[in-house]
Amino acid sequence: MTSSPIWHPFTQHALEPSMRSIRGADGAWLEASDGQRIFDGVSSWWVITHGHRHPKIIAAIEKQAATLDQIIFAGFTHEPAEAVATGLMKIAPRGLSHVFFSDSGSTSVEVALKMALGYWKNIGKARTRILALEHGYHGDTIGTMSAGARGVFNAAYEPLLFEVGRIPYPKPHHAQPTFDALEIACRRGDVAAFICEPLILGAGGMLIYDADTLREMRRICKAHDVLFIADEVMTCFGRTGTVFACEQAGISPDILCVAKGLTGGSLPLAVTLCISPIYDAHFSTDRARTFFHSSSYTANPIACAAAAANLEIWQTEPVIERILALSQSQALCLNELETDPRFTNLRQLGTITAFELAEVPPGYLADVALKLRARLLERGVLLRPLGSTIYVMPPYCTTKDELTFAYRAVSDAVDEVMA
Repeated sequence: MTSSPIWHPFTQHALEPSMRSIRGADGAWLEASDGQRIFDGVSSWWVITHGHRHPKIIAAIEKQAATLDQIIFAGFTHEPAEAVATGLMKIAPRGLSHVFFSDSGSTSVEVALKMALGYWKNIGKARTRILALEHGYHGDTIGTMSAGARGVFNAAYEPLLFEVGRIPYPKPHHAQPTFDALEIACRRGDVAAFICEPLILGAGGMLIYDADTLREMRRICKAHDVLFIADEVMTCFGRTGTVFACEQAGISPDILCVAKGLTGGSLPLAVTLCISPIYDAHFSTDRARTFFHSSSYTANPIACAAAAANLEIWQTEPVIERILALSQSQALCLNELETDPRFTNLRQLGTITAFELAEVPPGYLADVALKLRARLLERGVLLRPLGSTIYVMPPYCTTKDELTFAYRAVSDAVDEVMA
């Protein structure tokens, strides 16, 4: 345990005064400074895909760092960025044709919102309203907080946020209210874009909806000329069982946000992909129509080298087979909880499983989350329950035995906490 002047994210230091020191990682495991091995059941906040320190990614980082570490991306380009853009064009949903680099999931969504608003302004149409799916979470910058659900995450910052139209979450087997609300909102004629997390709402509680619902929401937006933004920051690169979640619905968004697993989880990098008309609306001899967005580290060469190596891994290694194996192991572990009265609403999407504690009221601030995290760490498992919602999202290299170990730790920790 360490105590330092660092202010940690999503941490109430009055309740968690000391942070665990980690000195190493390999595969699906972390190594604490005291020597304890900890199973990374949340892929280090959903970013690690193949496993920690994949040798091809590490080698690419080392090679790139020895030649070009950083260059301003306005007026310049470099081979790693070109390789990433070219590679993404080969696997991205059809119709996406341009790639804009940024450095985090939040900024990739912020870029998407600005692209949408810039598109309508530059073609001379007064469309400024954003629609978003209820319970969504899109990041912690001002635009992304505005698009995300209002609540404890952003209540203090309400004066900074802009109004967004809320579309009801599509409940399983009862999505018609979602379709009706989206249809009515789009008919107003002032909607610039609709944003959603395809198939699963992450921080909102690992809420899952089906591919048919995603397909119908896309159809409604297209019918009313509303730009469709798919926030695949979490779902990209295999989490849901396919490279992109949109594939399962057979749809192509107008704008696609990608981050987290883009580099295999090794370095921060994000991209926002868009269709040609959005790029063309900004393409002009009039400099006032420039897309005004950047960060100092846009398309950092070292991060791009890691992403290029990740794309190569997807082409040369049996990643989908590993994902399928992990998904099957997850299903087996989840099945063993089916008759356990302590757990309810068991669900799975690809490599992700989630369930609730039956006797605990819902809510992100439920005290049980902190207690469970502490007990799980004692048992060598890193999980971060969302209030009473427990989820397991491990790296793709995870074995059946490692999963069994993690689920056994969950069972034991719940027994101790609920007692």
